[in-house]
Amino acid sequence: MPVRQSAYRLYHSTETAVTKVFDELLQAADEGDVSAVCLLDLTAAFDTVDHDLMLLKLERQFGLRRIVLKWFQSYLCDRIFQVVYNGSTSYIVHVTCSVPQGSVLGPRLFIMYTADLEEKADEHGVNYHAFADDTQLNELCRCDDTPTAVRKLEHCVTDINHWMLAHRLKQNTEKTELLWSGSKYSLNKLDGRGPAIKLGSDTIQPSGHVRILGVIMSSDLSLEKHVSAVSATCFFHLRQIRHVRQSLDVGLAKTLVQAFVTSRVDYCNAVLAESPRVITDKLQRVMNSAAHVVTDTRKYDSGLS
Repeated sequence: MPVRQSAYRLYHSTETAVTKVFDELLQAADEGDVSAVCLLDLTAAFDTVDHDLMLLKLERQFGLRRIVLKWFQSYLCDRIFQVVYNGSTSYIVHVTCSVPQGSVLGPRLFIMYTADLEEKADEHGVNYHAFADDTQLNELCRCDDTPTAVRKLEHCVTDINHWMLAHRLKQNTEKTELLWSGSKYSLNKLDGRGPAIKLGSDTIQPSGHVRILGVIMSSDLSLEKHVSAVSATCFFHLRQIRHVRQSLDVGLAKTLVQAFVTSRVDYCNAVLAESPRVITDKLQRVMNSAAHVVTDTRKYDSGLS
């Protein structure tokens, strides 16, 4: 299995994927380098897996033979579906591609189908990490050597795009994003937000921030925008829970706060290690407000601060 794929692997999650990428960016910034992060987007990735190519990979790349390979062939091929609604039945549609969504094997088969992407990135010397069909490419360089980094990234993405076309996958260049990150001192040496990259006839302009698996990363790696967005969402839900708090017992209040508030604060909070208090204090205020909602007290009531 590809080692830089965090999805559906023991002891791996979106948090390990985000932490890995963020750590690489921080280390580059500490060395005085800047990093170009390219986020690739696939269109309906799980729905376009070619069955014949999938079985060929299982046989030649992963060594499945005879009856085991026939099991997978039976699992993937000759599937149909139709919709029944209000007593009416649609016509039968034969499923000629895709892996079964919502299944145990479907996501793992997709990872095996796209395992070669890791090798494609290695051929160009570009850092690679993925979570299912979310792919991040990262190339670091000195501030005065960004043209070389741009060429490497362009060649790598172009090569990956050719591989995807050969495997019936489609890269959505309209949703492909680019971020140049580094220290504020290094970023000041770049022209604006950094140089763009060209992918065929499309030009990907760099953004000031991107969302990687639900975490907003800014070019200065401060995470201030991410924490502000999380805090705003949490306070919105706390206000909604406060409106119905009188109708809830403590147990239900805890459940709602856990579902809508603390789960968001906890998500990928490993990247907040060593963040300044001016950032983490925003989350502390969220937790304080959550405690007041659960205990049905106000901000200045005694017993809570």
